Amino acid sequence: MADPKGFLTTGREVARTRPVGERVKDWNEVYVPGSLLPIISKQAGRCMDCGIPFCHNGCPLGNLIPEWNDYAYREDWSAASERLHATNNFPEFTGRLCPAPCESACVLGINQPAVTIKNVEVSIIDKAWDSGDVTPQPPERLSGKTVAVIGSGPAGLAAAQQLTRAGHTVVVYERADRIGGLLRYGIPEFKMEKSHINRRIEQMRAEGTKFRTETEVGRDIDAAKLRRRYDSIVIAAGATVSRDLPVPGRELNGVHFAMEYLPLANKVQEGDLTVSPITAEGKHVVVIGGGDTGADCVGTAHRQGAASVTQLEIMPRPGEDRNADQPWPTFPMLYKVTSAHEEGGDRLYSVSTTHFEGDEDGNVQSLHLVEVEFKDGKLEQKAGTERVIPAQLVTLAMGFTGTDQANGLVQQFGLDLDARGNIARDEDYATNVDGVYVAGDAGRGQSLIVWAIAEGRSAARGVDRYLTGASALPAPIRPTDRSLTV
Repeated sequence: MADPKGFLTTGREVARTRPVGERVKDWNEVYVPGSLLPIISKQAGRCMDCGIPFCHNGCPLGNLIPEWNDYAYREDWSAASERLHATNNFPEFTGRLCPAPCESACVLGINQPAVTIKNVEVSIIDKAWDSGDVTPQPPERLSGKTVAVIGSGPAGLAAAQQLTRAGHTVVVYERADRIGGLLRYGIPEFKMEKSHINRRIEQMRAEGTKFRTETEVGRDIDAAKLRRRYDSIVIAAGATVSRDLPVPGRELNGVHFAMEYLPLANKVQEGDLTVSPITAEGKHVVVIGGGDTGADCVGTAHRQGAASVTQLEIMPRPGEDRNADQPWPTFPMLYKVTSAHEEGGDRLYSVSTTHFEGDEDGNVQSLHLVEVEFKDGKLEQKAGTERVIPAQLVTLAMGFTGTDQANGLVQQFGLDLDARGNIARDEDYATNVDGVYVAGDAGRGQSLIVWAIAEGRSAARGVDRYLTGASALPAPIRPTDRSLTV
């Protein structure tokens, strides 16, 4: 155990963010560089070394949290990094982007602020990179088997790294011009600088993983050719079809999906563009959708110099504390203030958009909304609550509905879909097509980054067993198990 009395003597302290007035002027990560390490050992010492560590159950990856907390408390960073990587290929991603269901399941969190698990995690991995503890791990021998991975998001990268380390020759296909999937073009720079992706890609290249960008399976290369070329295939294409809002005025200029808006801002940071073709500069911005993607749009609009930012959510505002139907250690739906929300803007709850209005040139100028409420389980509009707000840029951040089928990937492989429109798979992540597996949002539906990595690792084991008859890779989380977290 770390500090037997740490949870009694030390209060929770989290990473400090840079002043709002400073950080909205750049695209760097919002946290004060180097602010965590001086406090993190004591924070790790708050871990109670529970007889039953419910944080394990809260994390789909099954992270060995008490173990690396103990090493961090003792400042044995090398050992902490080894324990961290035992269950998670990319802790620098999850330590920055995960909503931390492990903290919701922390036993200390029953009646005190939970251990800062996420901050400890990112401190360990950042220290490991700085100390040179993160090195390539190429396989001792090659199996002679080949695997194609479709998609380079967290699920695809995790599957690729596991299979490469198992000795298979792995090629990752990505339709975008750079590797990373939504990590690259869906996550703003201020949440995670892309240097973290770049150095992982270099590690994977050194281990033997190969990458093919600007290659969309189903269009640039057909499924039959891929099946002839490779012994097995992992589909990790994500759930990239954005949920639309079919209301009058949707066709107006200036109404965009979040995933049309956010990638362009990232391309500016990559140096591909000088100015984004879709910019919030000087405009009244409305973000429809109250989740993390919506918050990313809010933070991006602030940095582009929006005149105002308003975020709309159709559901009621969550409470500050757990509801009775979301008891510990489940992951509760609580009111959350992200770094983007700290930077300004309005948040409106229990409202629904009825239509957009535009000018004579077809550009959106305003948004009409109405308050809504649930009655007998149905969402109904409240009479007399209609109003109009200015809107010269609207981003739709209402989630995703499934895997893109327009490119022919699903049809060319002959894949079955489940009742939710996702690619169907069995307990080993195998589809109905021999040798073809699916991991991440493509099979699970829109979910968390930790689920994506966990599924990529699990699918890799299924593929390894298919190719060799056995596998030494970690045992999988079953795709039907939804008990761990949301």
